[in-house]
Amino acid sequence: MADAVMTVEMIQASQAGMKALGAGIAVGLTGIGTGIAEMGIGSAAVGATAENKDIFGLVLLLTVIPETIVIFGLVVGLLLLF
Repeated sequence: MADAVMTVEMIQASQAGMKALGAGIAVGLTGIGTGIAEMGIGSAAVGATAENKDIFGLVLLLTVIPETIVIFGLVVGLLLLF
């Protein structure tokens, strides 16, 4: 069998690809997690707002909080790339 020889360029390209894959996974999984969290929070928020219109500001704040998780995932992804 012939030995597989990896050049420096091949190793660098593989490392760049793995960094991009890791960044994509970081952003993608945080986006999925946020979507699942928003699913439950959003339906409860609509129900609570329908019963009492005075708590709209609190409900809006509670629906925005899980979206910060995606920002953290984006920061991690950018740190991996740069």
